[in-house]
Amino acid sequence: MSETGVRLGRWAHRRARSRGVALPVVLLIASMMPATTAAWFEQSVAVSRNAAGMHDHLVAFHAADAALSTCASNIVNGLVSAMAGVNGEPTGWKSQPTFESNAITPFASWPASLSFHAPQCLVETWRLASRPDAQAYLVTARGYGRNADR
Repeated sequence: MSETGVRLGRWAHRRARSRGVALPVVLLIASMMPATTAAWFEQSVAVSRNAAGMHDHLVAFHAADAALSTCASNIVNGLVSAMAGVNGEPTGWKSQPTFESNAITPFASWPASLSFHAPQCLVETWRLASRPDAQAYLVTARGYGRNADR
């Protein structure tokens, strides 16, 4: 047998051993594509939810900020009355029922496109033991986003 024949024989033997390998490789790659696509889809849904939550948070933050500044200026101008004060730091802002029953809505109208509820503020008189003649107030504001569940 010539040297060329030996080479061809080795090549044919190698080819016979690797025959049928292409199909499993193609099937493996084809099965990885949907799994990767599903992972990318889940990630894009999570990022979208995170962005919507952040937007809702910012809307609520700006609504509370607007309510806080409006209530503070209304206190200075004498347009708002405060809850009766107690000795020490007021604690009405910590209680949800107290806040809701005594809160002030500083705006006559609030765009429903911004949030489901108009922002509110609670004004409490703070009696300072060290300065009995001073007038101090604790102003707490709450803003709301578009969704009640966030």
